[in-house]
Amino acid sequence: METMTATPVQFTAGAVIEIKRLMAEDGFDTTQKLRVGVKGGGCSGLSYVLGFDHQTEEDETFEYEGVPCIMNKSHQLYLFGMEIDWQGGLNSRGFTFTNPNASKTCGCGTSFSV
Repeated sequence: METMTATPVQFTAGAVIEIKRLMAEDGFDTTQKLRVGVKGGGCSGLSYVLGFDHQTEEDETFEYEGVPCIMNKSHQLYLFGMEIDWQGGLNSRGFTFTNPNASKTCGCGTSFSV
């Protein structure tokens, strides 16, 4: 397993607080790390992946303000420099992604193309 020296993505303070809150819940599987990645699909071709998962051999690890993270090595190309935020409002609740690599983003904000 490789560890990245540079953090490929940034999290806002709100996102870090929400992630740490999720990690502190009863029954959280502490063997899992926060997976940041992409998968095929969505309105624009690629969708963001953000969730807790087990590390695989294709993953590199990094830590952001005490949050252990994993990312498939091949996903860095799409995600480097991205900022992840947490919106806690009544109308828009959830994680949002601001990706400088996306040439086109759909209205839902969870799908993009490069």
